[in-house]
Amino acid sequence: MKILFLDQSGKPGGAELCLIDIAKPYRHHCLVGLFADGSFKSLLEQNEIPVEILTNREIQVRKESSLSQGLASLTQLLPLINKVATIAREYDLIYANTQKALVVGAIASFISRRPLVYHLHDILSPEHFSKTNRTIAVSLANRFAKLIIANSQASKQAFIEAGGKENIIEIAYNGFDSNLYQISNDEIKKLRQELGLENKFIIGHFSRLSPWKGQHILIEALAKCPENAVVILVGDALFGEQEYVKKLHLQVTNLGLGNRVKFLGFRNDIPQLMSACDLIAHTSTAAEPFGRVIVEGMLCGKPVIAAKAGGAMEIVENGVNGFLVVPNQPQELAIVINQCMQEIEKTQTLANKARESAIARFDVEVINQNIAGFLRNLLQV
Repeated sequence: MKILFLDQSGKPGGAELCLIDIAKPYRHHCLVGLFADGSFKSLLEQNEIPVEILTNREIQVRKESSLSQGLASLTQLLPLINKVATIAREYDLIYANTQKALVVGAIASFISRRPLVYHLHDILSPEHFSKTNRTIAVSLANRFAKLIIANSQASKQAFIEAGGKENIIEIAYNGFDSNLYQISNDEIKKLRQELGLENKFIIGHFSRLSPWKGQHILIEALAKCPENAVVILVGDALFGEQEYVKKLHLQVTNLGLGNRVKFLGFRNDIPQLMSACDLIAHTSTAAEPFGRVIVEGMLCGKPVIAAKAGGAMEIVENGVNGFLVVPNQPQELAIVINQCMQEIEKTQTLANKARESAIARFDVEVINQNIAGFLRNLLQV
């Protein structure tokens, strides 16, 4: 099976990390076409996955774009669409991994007469996308996609509620190699020393810095926790959200938390950093399509507090393998953090159960076998 994967991003986000795992089994019979250069290309090359930058022109359309902006971008995309269609004729199918990839892949599939698969990593809701973008995504998927793979029941349901066809969509959660999250105690101790946090209760937040990811909720909750509690924010701004980062720094200063919040920026040692934490916080203010960091925290054997919405509710069972709190409620978040700090043994028992359930439910080989089955069935129709 020869697959042409398409992705809009030059930087690795959740959708891109998922794509690496999906493409690995096809590395000798695939190509990943990117719409931007960046560190994601390097990650693909490190995994020996063929990759090509298909355009260096930024696609001027955003999640909140209007109809006129969307139409204007279509003209800009024509050379890219023609290029993708030409390349696609050498492959069995086109696999669009993002929404902009869907726009290009849909028309290219029509021209090249190759089936289109769309991997839906988003919740198509007003909180995340403009009405125009939701309409475009659903219309193109309904018209051109032979198969849609949703990353959660929440993503599938939002697609259907937005007018998407129910009979062409399957669910495949993100897959993980649990071996990557087994970090030695010596490595953990060294990292905590490097951070200067040896004797602290470390709360980790792993996400790009963005208002809807809710780092400000965690900072406000931290002010209601004991002095020994500290926060590390791993990630940085994308998509023009630098103003939010300034607001976070100002919030930290105003609350007198300058020595209790560390901004670490983008890092490649996520399993190590998570393992160095005592607790992982997920604080999205709107429903998360899936929640990779939740599973990663569980695989590291760490207790996870997640926002009670979207895909997170399919991963975490409150009080059994993690904690769920109402989004946008720093007071409730602070109460659970304090509970975890006070009930160390009970919390660690829960974290151990979380790791067992994450390994059982999200094994990358099992997930990839499911996806491979979907693709084989598509090509046999």
